Amino acid sequence: MSRAAVPGLPSRYPIGELLPALYADDDLAQRFTAGLDTVLAPVLSTLDNLPAYFDAALAPADFLAWLATWVGAGTDPDRPPELRRAVVARAVELHRWRGTRRGLVEHLRLCFGVHAEVRDGGGVAWSDRPGTELPPPPTGELLVRVWPVAPGATVDENRLLDVVTASCPVHLTCRVEILPGPPEEAPTTPVETGG
Repeated sequence: MSRAAVPGLPSRYPIGELLPALYADDDLAQRFTAGLDTVLAPVLSTLDNLPAYFDAALAPADFLAWLATWVGAGTDPDRPPELRRAVVARAVELHRWRGTRRGLVEHLRLCFGVHAEVRDGGGVAWSDRPGTELPPPPTGELLVRVWPVAPGATVDENRLLDVVTASCPVHLTCRVEILPGPPEEAPTTPVETGG
């Protein structure tokens, strides 16, 4: 969508009708103001619909990337518009969950269209019984296993690893595995390791 001159777009507020009665029958004044109406009609149309520009579900496609920068949402122009709109609409919520398992799983689902399973080797445990043995030492590895939502879909491994690495705590190494289906059905095959 373009907010430039739109041929044939009528103005909701024609300037010629707002002139004093003296100019109502003046052909030159009416033609001059009609030319101004043609120039101002897209501007007035944009201003009339301004609230829609700030709603991710309604914003024009070319405005969506700019709207994404306002909320700090990284959108990929190669993703379908519905997914880009969902990322922008849920950006504040995703920022709230950033750095958590839930946030990473949701971010990967929205950005790549994959399901994810995150296994954190942080070594935290609790018990309701006193004298319980200590947990084993932490592995120091964050394992992220992903599989496409749609069967047969492909996942960009490099971009996926970049997103996971950016979300991984600095004291952990991260490993990403891309599976053809859910973990119960698919053997684990490591694709790439980062740290």
